[in-house]
Amino acid sequence: VYRVFENVAEKYDVMNDSMSLGIHRVWKDILMHKMNPTPGTLLVDVAGGTGDIAFRFINYVRSVRERQLQQKLRHHQNLSWQEISKSYEEEKSNPLGDSQVVVCDINKEMLKAGKQRAQHLGYSEGLSWVLGNAEELPFDDNKFDVYTIAFGIRNVTRIDLALQEAYRVLKPGGRFLCLEFSHVSNPLLSRLYDLYSFQVIPVLGEVIAGDWKSYQYLVESIRRFPPQEELKAMIEDAGFLKVDYQNLNSGIVAIHSGFKL
Repeated sequence: VYRVFENVAEKYDVMNDSMSLGIHRVWKDILMHKMNPTPGTLLVDVAGGTGDIAFRFINYVRSVRERQLQQKLRHHQNLSWQEISKSYEEEKSNPLGDSQVVVCDINKEMLKAGKQRAQHLGYSEGLSWVLGNAEELPFDDNKFDVYTIAFGIRNVTRIDLALQEAYRVLKPGGRFLCLEFSHVSNPLLSRLYDLYSFQVIPVLGEVIAGDWKSYQYLVESIRRFPPQEELKAMIEDAGFLKVDYQNLNSGIVAIHSGFKL
């Protein structure tokens, strides 16, 4: 698995766009809206080497903080311009309101690709990168408000251990969110999806990344992954409560959610 992601790291985003016809961006946006983070939220994004979730998190928190500032100023019409100016200065110096996102990935090449993207896109505040295994996270107990893993859990050797670790590092009241390819409920769509996955995606891998085998593996890993109800039961076994899931595009992907209460 490590070698697969080492091979695809540089072309990973291009391939995601090709494999999902760009829809993976919408799915990640939906995940972020479901999370609905507020300024001050501490997020760990596991297997998030390319930074896709981290960058969305930073953008989302910035826009929430901006809206909060505008509301505050609207509700205080009698503020002097000095006070308004001071509020904007505070906003400029701390646009994330103490929010932080830690990107944790087992693969050095994926982290390297993410760091390069962050530099290129101008993300630096409130963002850190950590090399670590989802089955043995290098973090203290009860540290994070939210744990996300997007298109990563199916590549973990022991999903049960990864879920236990997610539970351990979350604060009481913290939320677990997993976005992953899942099982399609519609039989006709399922057959078309299989055809696309096994006949088209490896060819795209060869054409775009020069790597048939890695993308063949990615497709096979999706098919081996537990269906929605089975994953829900595993998340509950790890100790999470209020566990549910939301199917997107007829179950091509699903967002699983749970709370440490």
